[in-house]
Amino acid sequence: MKRQAKIEIWVGAFVLMSILALVMIAFQVSNFSSFKEKPSYQVSALFDNIGGLKVRAPVKISGVVIGRVTNITVDPRSFKARVSMKIDKTYNDLPMDSSASILTSGLLGDQYVGIDIGGEEEVLKNGSEIELTQSALVLENLISQFLVKFSDSGDK
Repeated sequence: MKRQAKIEIWVGAFVLMSILALVMIAFQVSNFSSFKEKPSYQVSALFDNIGGLKVRAPVKISGVVIGRVTNITVDPRSFKARVSMKIDKTYNDLPMDSSASILTSGLLGDQYVGIDIGGEEEVLKNGSEIELTQSALVLENLISQFLVKFSDSGDK
């Protein structure tokens, strides 16, 4: 009976470690990078089209994640999409004339906000708005433009 109890304890420990490993993998996959909130500041930008951008999508500079999208709403004045982002305080020296683009990871991957650095001396602060934006490229629009141009060239 003692040998049976040892085996059951080892199996229980293995199952517990497996469950903990699965929980950690789930947190990594779901974009939870840490359990505590890092100091950050809020900026926003207006886009004509955000494509498939989602809340919690990364904000990147040169491929490095510097923040996350926190909210997506429609601006009541311009009827454009207002994307609010939290940027880590370690990147508090981004120039005011920086631009934001909605980019895609790979051909059909998730979308994220890419920041291109400007050259102005004044920097973005909490509540600032990024003026220069480039909307998402929608694959359906590109295909329809290609088909229209392809059909026009075939008539001549």
